[in-house]
Amino acid sequence: MDSLAATSLPDLWDRVFGTQPDPDLWVVIATLVAALAVIVPHGLWRLSRNAITIAHEGGHGLVALLTGRQLNGIRLHSDTSGLTVSRGKPHGLGMILTAAAGYTAPPLLGLGGAALLAAGHITLLLWLATALLVAMLVMIRNAYGALTVLLTGGTFLLVSWLAGPQVQAAFAYAVVWFLLVGGVRPAFELQAKRSRGGAGDSDADQLSRLTHVPAGLWFFLFHAVSLCALIGGGRWLLDV
Repeated sequence: MDSLAATSLPDLWDRVFGTQPDPDLWVVIATLVAALAVIVPHGLWRLSRNAITIAHEGGHGLVALLTGRQLNGIRLHSDTSGLTVSRGKPHGLGMILTAAAGYTAPPLLGLGGAALLAAGHITLLLWLATALLVAMLVMIRNAYGALTVLLTGGTFLLVSWLAGPQVQAAFAYAVVWFLLVGGVRPAFELQAKRSRGGAGDSDADQLSRLTHVPAGLWFFLFHAVSLCALIGGGRWLLDV
Protein backbone atom coordinates (compact mmCIF):
# COMPACT_ATOMS: atom_id res chain seq x y z
CA MET A 1 0.00 0.00 0.00
CA ASP A 2 2.83 2.41 0.89
CA SER A 3 4.62 1.66 -2.36
CA LEU A 4 1.38 2.25 -4.27
CA ALA A 5 0.91 5.63 -2.58
CA ALA A 6 4.53 6.54 -3.27
CA THR A 7 4.01 5.68 -6.92
CA SER A 8 0.64 7.33 -7.35
CA LEU A 9 1.45 10.67 -5.69
CA PRO A 10 4.28 11.55 -8.09
CA ASP A 11 2.07 10.44 -10.98
CA LEU A 12 -0.73 12.68 -9.73
CA TRP A 13 1.68 15.60 -9.34
CA ASP A 14 2.98 15.09 -12.89
CA ARG A 15 -0.57 14.80 -14.20
CA VAL A 16 -1.71 18.05 -12.62
CA PHE A 17 1.39 20.22 -12.86
CA GLY A 18 2.93 18.71 -15.97
CA THR A 19 2.35 20.01 -19.46
CA GLN A 20 0.12 18.57 -22.14
CA PRO A 21 0.48 18.94 -25.91
CA ASP A 22 -1.40 21.75 -27.60
CA PRO A 23 -4.46 20.67 -29.62
CA ASP A 24 -4.55 21.10 -33.37
CA LEU A 25 -5.45 24.54 -34.68
CA TRP A 26 -8.78 23.27 -35.98
CA VAL A 27 -9.73 22.27 -32.41
CA VAL A 28 -8.88 25.75 -31.13
CA ILE A 29 -11.00 27.36 -33.86
CA ALA A 30 -13.84 24.87 -33.35
CA THR A 31 -13.97 25.67 -29.62
CA LEU A 32 -14.11 29.39 -30.46
CA VAL A 33 -17.06 28.72 -32.76
CA ALA A 34 -18.72 26.65 -30.02
CA ALA A 35 -18.28 29.50 -27.53
CA LEU A 36 -19.76 31.99 -29.98
CA ALA A 37 -22.68 29.62 -30.59
CA VAL A 38 -23.78 29.85 -26.94
CA ILE A 39 -23.00 33.56 -26.55
CA VAL A 40 -24.42 35.25 -29.65
CA PRO A 41 -27.97 33.78 -29.81
CA HIS A 42 -30.12 35.51 -27.22
CA GLY A 43 -31.94 32.36 -26.13
CA LEU A 44 -28.76 30.37 -25.45
CA TRP A 45 -27.08 33.39 -23.87
CA ARG A 46 -29.84 33.62 -21.25
CA LEU A 47 -28.76 30.14 -20.12
CA SER A 48 -25.00 30.28 -20.63
CA ARG A 49 -24.76 33.71 -18.96
CA ASN A 50 -25.15 31.90 -15.63
CA ALA A 51 -21.51 30.85 -15.96
CA ILE A 52 -20.45 34.47 -16.46
CA THR A 53 -22.46 35.41 -13.36
CA ILE A 54 -20.57 32.79 -11.35
CA ALA A 55 -17.28 34.39 -12.42
CA HIS A 56 -18.67 37.91 -11.85
CA GLU A 57 -19.85 37.27 -8.30
CA GLY A 58 -16.82 35.11 -7.56
CA GLY A 59 -14.66 38.08 -8.55
CA HIS A 60 -16.48 40.32 -6.08
CA GLY A 61 -16.09 37.72 -3.35
CA LEU A 62 -12.42 36.95 -3.97
CA VAL A 63 -11.35 40.59 -4.05
CA ALA A 64 -13.42 41.32 -0.95
CA LEU A 65 -11.44 38.66 0.92
CA LEU A 66 -8.10 39.80 -0.52
CA THR A 67 -8.74 43.37 0.61
CA GLY A 68 -9.59 42.33 4.15
CA ARG A 69 -13.37 42.54 3.98
CA GLN A 70 -15.59 39.89 5.57
CA LEU A 71 -17.48 37.91 2.94
CA ASN A 72 -20.99 37.17 4.22
CA GLY A 73 -22.36 35.27 1.25
CA ILE A 74 -23.10 35.05 -2.47
CA ARG A 75 -26.47 34.56 -4.15
CA LEU A 76 -27.05 33.57 -7.78
CA HIS A 77 -30.50 33.98 -9.34
CA SER A 78 -32.25 32.29 -12.25
CA ASP A 79 -32.46 35.58 -14.19
CA THR A 80 -28.60 35.49 -14.28
CA SER A 81 -28.31 38.30 -11.74
CA GLY A 82 -26.35 37.87 -8.53
CA LEU A 83 -25.50 39.49 -5.23
CA THR A 84 -22.32 39.38 -3.17
CA VAL A 85 -22.53 40.72 0.38
CA SER A 86 -19.38 41.67 2.28
CA ARG A 87 -18.84 43.57 5.49
CA GLY A 88 -16.28 46.30 6.06
CA LYS A 89 -15.79 49.99 5.52
CA PRO A 90 -18.43 51.29 3.06
CA HIS A 91 -15.76 53.36 1.33
CA GLY A 92 -12.04 53.25 0.61
CA LEU A 93 -9.79 51.25 -1.70
CA GLY A 94 -11.05 47.84 -0.58
CA MET A 95 -14.65 48.69 -1.38
CA ILE A 96 -13.67 50.24 -4.73
CA LEU A 97 -11.65 47.20 -5.80
CA THR A 98 -14.44 44.86 -4.68
CA ALA A 99 -17.04 46.77 -6.71
CA ALA A 100 -14.77 46.93 -9.76
CA ALA A 101 -13.98 43.21 -9.69
CA GLY A 102 -17.34 41.95 -11.00
CA TYR A 103 -17.33 42.95 -14.66
CA THR A 104 -13.57 42.57 -14.96
CA ALA A 105 -13.39 39.08 -13.40
CA PRO A 106 -14.64 36.93 -16.33
CA PRO A 107 -12.28 38.39 -18.97
CA LEU A 108 -9.33 38.43 -16.56
CA LEU A 109 -10.01 34.80 -15.61
CA GLY A 110 -10.14 34.04 -19.32
CA LEU A 111 -6.82 35.81 -19.83
CA GLY A 112 -5.25 33.83 -17.00
CA GLY A 113 -6.67 30.64 -18.44
CA ALA A 114 -5.28 31.49 -21.88
CA ALA A 115 -1.84 31.97 -20.31
CA LEU A 116 -2.03 28.53 -18.69
CA LEU A 117 -3.16 26.91 -21.94
CA ALA A 118 -0.40 28.66 -23.89
CA ALA A 119 2.08 27.12 -21.42
CA GLY A 120 0.52 23.66 -21.90
CA HIS A 121 -1.07 23.41 -18.44
CA ILE A 122 -4.46 22.10 -19.51
CA THR A 123 -5.08 19.79 -16.56
CA LEU A 124 -3.86 22.38 -14.06
CA LEU A 125 -6.37 24.89 -15.42
CA LEU A 126 -9.22 22.40 -14.95
CA TRP A 127 -8.16 21.57 -11.39
CA LEU A 128 -7.73 25.22 -10.43
CA ALA A 129 -11.19 26.01 -11.80
CA THR A 130 -12.64 23.11 -9.81
CA ALA A 131 -10.94 24.30 -6.62
CA LEU A 132 -12.26 27.86 -7.07
CA LEU A 133 -15.79 26.57 -7.64
CA VAL A 134 -15.62 24.37 -4.52
CA ALA A 135 -14.42 27.35 -2.48
CA MET A 136 -17.23 29.49 -3.89
CA LEU A 137 -19.82 26.82 -3.11
CA VAL A 138 -19.12 27.26 0.61
CA MET A 139 -20.23 30.89 0.38
CA ILE A 140 -23.40 30.37 -1.67
CA ARG A 141 -26.54 31.28 0.28
CA ASN A 142 -29.42 30.16 -1.95
CA ALA A 143 -30.53 26.88 -3.50
CA TYR A 144 -30.38 27.97 -7.15
CA GLY A 145 -26.87 29.32 -6.69
CA ALA A 146 -25.72 26.15 -4.95
CA LEU A 147 -27.16 23.97 -7.71
CA THR A 148 -25.57 26.08 -10.45
CA VAL A 149 -22.11 26.06 -8.87
CA LEU A 150 -22.38 22.36 -7.97
CA LEU A 151 -23.26 21.38 -11.54
CA THR A 152 -20.52 23.57 -12.99
CA GLY A 153 -17.90 22.28 -10.57
CA GLY A 154 -19.03 18.69 -11.12
CA THR A 155 -18.57 19.10 -14.86
CA PHE A 156 -15.02 20.36 -14.39
CA LEU A 157 -14.24 17.53 -11.98
CA LEU A 158 -15.57 14.82 -14.30
CA VAL A 159 -13.71 16.17 -17.31
CA SER A 160 -10.42 16.66 -15.42
CA TRP A 161 -10.58 13.22 -13.79
CA LEU A 162 -12.22 10.93 -16.35
CA ALA A 163 -11.83 12.44 -19.81
CA GLY A 164 -8.92 11.77 -22.14
CA PRO A 165 -6.34 14.39 -23.12
CA GLN A 166 -8.12 15.44 -26.32
CA VAL A 167 -11.48 15.95 -24.57
CA GLN A 168 -9.79 17.83 -21.73
CA ALA A 169 -8.04 20.12 -24.20
CA ALA A 170 -11.21 20.85 -26.16
CA PHE A 171 -13.20 21.52 -22.99
CA ALA A 172 -10.51 23.79 -21.50
CA TYR A 173 -10.19 25.83 -24.69
CA ALA A 174 -13.97 26.16 -24.99
CA VAL A 175 -14.22 27.39 -21.38
CA VAL A 176 -11.46 29.98 -21.85
CA TRP A 177 -12.92 31.22 -25.14
CA PHE A 178 -16.29 31.49 -23.40
CA LEU A 179 -14.85 33.63 -20.60
CA LEU A 180 -12.95 35.85 -23.04
CA VAL A 181 -15.79 36.38 -25.51
CA GLY A 182 -18.63 36.19 -22.99
CA GLY A 183 -16.84 38.64 -20.74
CA VAL A 184 -17.29 41.36 -23.36
CA ARG A 185 -21.08 41.28 -23.62
CA PRO A 186 -22.36 42.02 -20.05
CA ALA A 187 -20.93 45.56 -19.82
CA PHE A 188 -22.54 46.48 -23.15
CA GLU A 189 -25.84 45.00 -21.97
CA LEU A 190 -25.66 46.96 -18.72
CA GLN A 191 -24.83 50.18 -20.56
CA ALA A 192 -27.79 49.69 -22.88
CA LYS A 193 -30.08 48.99 -19.92
CA ARG A 194 -28.94 52.17 -18.15
CA SER A 195 -29.57 54.20 -21.30
CA ARG A 196 -33.20 53.06 -21.06
CA GLY A 197 -33.42 54.20 -17.44
CA GLY A 198 -32.79 50.84 -15.76
CA ALA A 199 -30.04 49.41 -13.52
CA GLY A 200 -29.69 52.60 -11.50
CA ASP A 201 -27.65 50.85 -8.81
CA SER A 202 -25.22 49.01 -11.06
CA ASP A 203 -21.57 48.38 -10.25
CA ALA A 204 -20.64 51.41 -12.36
CA ASP A 205 -23.05 53.62 -10.41
CA GLN A 206 -21.75 52.35 -7.07
CA LEU A 207 -18.18 53.02 -8.23
CA SER A 208 -19.20 56.50 -9.35
CA ARG A 209 -20.55 57.26 -5.88
CA LEU A 210 -17.46 55.81 -4.20
CA THR A 211 -14.93 57.67 -6.35
CA HIS A 212 -16.86 60.73 -7.64
CA VAL A 213 -15.81 59.61 -11.13
CA PRO A 214 -18.57 59.49 -13.79
CA ALA A 215 -20.08 56.05 -14.37
CA GLY A 216 -19.20 56.37 -18.05
CA LEU A 217 -15.50 56.20 -17.21
CA TRP A 218 -16.06 53.01 -15.26
CA PHE A 219 -17.86 51.55 -18.27
CA PHE A 220 -14.82 52.53 -20.33
CA LEU A 221 -12.66 50.57 -17.88
CA PHE A 222 -14.93 47.52 -18.11
CA HIS A 223 -14.85 47.63 -21.91
CA ALA A 224 -11.09 48.23 -22.05
CA VAL A 225 -10.33 45.29 -19.73
CA SER A 226 -12.65 42.87 -21.54
CA LEU A 227 -11.53 43.82 -25.06
CA CYS A 228 -7.82 43.84 -24.19
CA ALA A 229 -8.20 40.46 -22.47
CA LEU A 230 -9.97 39.08 -25.53
CA ILE A 231 -7.26 40.32 -27.88
CA GLY A 232 -4.38 39.19 -25.68
CA GLY A 233 -5.94 35.87 -24.71
CA GLY A 234 -7.01 35.18 -28.28
CA ARG A 235 -3.45 35.70 -29.51
CA TRP A 236 -2.19 33.20 -26.93
CA LEU A 237 -4.82 30.61 -27.79
CA LEU A 238 -4.27 30.95 -31.52
CA ASP A 239 -0.49 31.08 -31.02
CA VAL A 240 -0.24 34.29 -33.04
